[in-house]
Amino acid sequence: MKTLLSDFHILPDADGHFGPFGGRYVGETLMPALIALEEAFDREWKNPDFLHEFKSILADYAGRPTALYRADRLSALVGGAGIWLKREDLAHTGAHKINNTVGQVLLAHCMGKKRVIAETGAGQHGVATATVAARFGMECAVFMGCEDIRRQAPNVERMRLLGAEIISVKSGTGTLKDAMNEALRHWTACVEDTFYVIGSVAGPHPYPLMVREFQKIIGEEARKQLLDKTGGLPDLLVAAVGGGSNAMGLFYPFIDTGVELIGVEAAGEGLETGLHAACLSRGSVGVLHGSKSYVLQTNDGQIREAHSVSAGLDYPGIGPEHALFKECGRVSYVGATDREALAAFKLLTLTEGIMPALESSHALVTAIQEARKRPENQNIIVCLSGRGDKDMANATGYRDFDKIDPFTIFGLSS
Repeated sequence: MKTLLSDFHILPDADGHFGPFGGRYVGETLMPALIALEEAFDREWKNPDFLHEFKSILADYAGRPTALYRADRLSALVGGAGIWLKREDLAHTGAHKINNTVGQVLLAHCMGKKRVIAETGAGQHGVATATVAARFGMECAVFMGCEDIRRQAPNVERMRLLGAEIISVKSGTGTLKDAMNEALRHWTACVEDTFYVIGSVAGPHPYPLMVREFQKIIGEEARKQLLDKTGGLPDLLVAAVGGGSNAMGLFYPFIDTGVELIGVEAAGEGLETGLHAACLSRGSVGVLHGSKSYVLQTNDGQIREAHSVSAGLDYPGIGPEHALFKECGRVSYVGATDREALAAFKLLTLTEGIMPALESSHALVTAIQEARKRPENQNIIVCLSGRGDKDMANATGYRDFDKIDPFTIFGLSS
């Protein structure tokens, strides 16, 4: 497929397709709700009053802009290019998810909805949805797989304190895919008064477009911040990719530049083992949760189980715009294993006093590897999509966690 860079800014088409990907593959019951949502978003995203309130809440409530921080000690240890962290972990609730939930819950409020629902894996999207629902005085229910409830107990308690109902999903593998399945089924039965807040650039149109627009503030800020600090654009951007919202948020404002972009998928126990969540590296084109994209599936089209130490990357699909970026070669997608991510989790904590989320740790793996190959005058920005306190029990409970030596894994001198 040949796609001009200029084409990226006129996508998606009227039916929500990013090239051959995306669209609305849902039952007829949901079509009116999705069309009404699309019309509301198109109207409000052009409304100066909506935009003013959205930006004001992000500034005064969510704490934007977040910092762009040069990790000097890590950069010196690794050698080569400078590593910069876009500190989404400093946003209210501890992750980039707040950008999207402010936008969607504000939109729900404008549409007169009284209740919001969400799905969550790592819990950060659930926390962010419950937080903004509390801010607007709206009812909130969060669907979460039973396995993720076990892995992310601190976030479960946060959501309950925020007044959200937690709906445990025991079907399938009890992870993010299953939570989204149940949330979509539930929404079908209550579309009149309920707004579904999807957490990533996935799902049926207009969600991939809408979430991208709410999250692109990450890259807009990073672009201006690095220009102010260095006088130039970065040489490379790196972000973890599950459904793909933090990566899209960072990448999109640079998509028409010459900046190199790398998305890092969860390679789990290794791509060759089948125990991974690397849809773009090992998946094939199919339909999941109302959208056509790359998915992990069997030869007869059944969705396969995804695996990652990170609950937020444990998803067997990818946003359709990422699928387009892969097809046309604008973004490179690679994998990082569980052990590599845990090594990066340890290394950043030790060198900078910043504990990254396990999702962000996957991106750090590639940033470290790339920095060593590049000259000192180059700059790499990593999206530090969230903080790692939510992951402490999951990380330290990983087999042989104490024996994972980041200096050995990355070939560094301690």
